[in-house]
Amino acid sequence: MNFHWREGNEVELLINGEGFFPSVFESIRAAEKEILLETFIIFDDRVGRALKAALLEAAARGVQIDLTVDGYGTADLSSEFITEMAQAGIRMHMFDPAPRVLGMRTNLFRRLHRKIVVIDGEIGFIGGINFGADHMTDYGPMAKQDYAVKVRGPIVADLHRAALALVSRSPAVGNELPAVKPVTRHVGSVRMMLAIRDNEAHPTDIEEHYLQAFRSANYRLVVANAYFFPGYRVLRELRNAARRGVKVTLILQGQPDKAWVSAFSHLLYNYLLRDGVTIREYCERPLHGKVALVDREWCTVGSSNLDPLSLSLNLEANLFIRDPDLNQQLYDHLMELSEAQCEAITQKIALRGFWWRAPLISLSFHFIRRFPAMAGMLPAHTPKLQPLTTEEVLEELRQTGEIPCSDEKT
Repeated sequence: MNFHWREGNEVELLINGEGFFPSVFESIRAAEKEILLETFIIFDDRVGRALKAALLEAAARGVQIDLTVDGYGTADLSSEFITEMAQAGIRMHMFDPAPRVLGMRTNLFRRLHRKIVVIDGEIGFIGGINFGADHMTDYGPMAKQDYAVKVRGPIVADLHRAALALVSRSPAVGNELPAVKPVTRHVGSVRMMLAIRDNEAHPTDIEEHYLQAFRSANYRLVVANAYFFPGYRVLRELRNAARRGVKVTLILQGQPDKAWVSAFSHLLYNYLLRDGVTIREYCERPLHGKVALVDREWCTVGSSNLDPLSLSLNLEANLFIRDPDLNQQLYDHLMELSEAQCEAITQKIALRGFWWRAPLISLSFHFIRRFPAMAGMLPAHTPKLQPLTTEEVLEELRQTGEIPCSDEKT
């Protein structure tokens, strides 16, 4: 499945749950024919229940709904939650529902990490926000800082095609035709391209777009990424950009939701700092964003972290966008975050404990240079979708441990 640059779109930046959830729920309530929704996590909390209520309303109007969640990341939803949706006619699918072995989950890698919503083939959403209250700023000190976009125009047809291609793997769907034909008329002036990464035909698409953009940077390059431990090629292009005079700024987690996140990122700091890369750690709360911008036009929003899981194993989706207005809006927001809520990392800070971290730094560089090849040696992995339709199926999944709890990075 190949995607191309699409002209004639419009885009709206959505920041945190306050921007994302009301817009998604409003679009779901206005849906007339079809809703395709895929996400890594749905929690059975106030946000998950609000999503369920909106979907049930849509199903009662006769809207065809396909809801896909990841078999590792999704929350342990109650039987009542899932059964109520299934009985309303909502087709629910679980991506890669691997059984537990000796009580341990076996599907640690190759997750459905994409977050895509398509309404009537006319409105699309994509980003890094899961359906959970931890994306609301009133959640508390562990509320996540995150981003998504709402789009209209020809790009929605590509989102629709990608989401439908995944759903078609489910035995509950098979070769059924889509309920709607996506709208492809021009509605704005924004150029966009959808890129997905999978373990079949597109293992490096998202990374290649990042690399092309970094190589083209002339004067500013900003990356805000939750889990930063990229491949060697990304690190090299960031250093090369800084060496030729580009103002390169990384905004990374300073208040991580997982302690190891900071530990891995810190191993790379001195390597980047010594060539002029600016590193700031966001300390207000966990940073969950996966966004970047270059110069005054290019930017990206999506689900892909810059780490081995996202770049070499997970199913991911990012939009690459050429729009000066969105670029400037995102830049102003990130710079405000950088100045008001981030700590600047200096080489002095980066070198603390260098004497005992030096072996780890050396090992980490060997690892990130070779990880893509190592990942390629793993089994090809054909993704499976398990339909969740009846109480009997749900009970079977529970007994085999195929409906897990979520306790990992999102």
